[in-house]
Amino acid sequence: MLFIILGIIYTLPIIIFNFIINKYDVELENMPFNGEEFGDKILEDNDLKGVPIEASKTPDHYDPDAKAIRIKQQRLNRKSITALSIICHEIGHAIQDKEDYEPLKRRQRIIKYTHWISRLTIGISAIGIGPIIATGMIPLIKVIIFLVILGILINVVLHLITLDVEFDASFNRALPILRENIPEEYHNQCRYILSAAAFTYVVGSLSSLFSLRYWLILLRSIRR
Repeated sequence: MLFIILGIIYTLPIIIFNFIINKYDVELENMPFNGEEFGDKILEDNDLKGVPIEASKTPDHYDPDAKAIRIKQQRLNRKSITALSIICHEIGHAIQDKEDYEPLKRRQRIIKYTHWISRLTIGISAIGIGPIIATGMIPLIKVIIFLVILGILINVVLHLITLDVEFDASFNRALPILRENIPEEYHNQCRYILSAAAFTYVVGSLSSLFSLRYWLILLRSIRR
């Protein structure tokens, strides 16, 4: 039952997010700028001319180490509410970085010092707990499960910090900029897109908590 719940938690928000993103990714002839032109304007307005917008095959994101905004190529060329909202959201992160927004800095510090634990957790999950338990080496099994639980706890903390970072970038940074620069008839659509994106992070936090519960139950059963 737990795996079914986890499956629903993982997939349903992705389906909803993709539906909203695709619904509002319609080319608007009356929009005076495409995604890249809009991004350049907002960067200039916020004194961020040194931050480039780069075409990327990876998911849209702001890289605080490289001080660069990376956006899928198709969004840069489109005059759609989806393209403008997503680019503006990532610029919101660049504004946070410029203003030394503490939750963003805190998240980067945690990632820097704990990335090896996250990689280890992913590796163990890829192997599966079955082969590890099959070794019959109880002390080793307990250590491995403890490391996985530690990795999940770190992930939970990161998700909670990320919620603050993402909500701030969407609703305190991006949404006011969008309201100021695009026609009023599209403001609700911008909010829908930003809300759908934020919801995926809420679900990420919940899924981490469910995963933590599973591993704690497993650890208790081995102790018996």
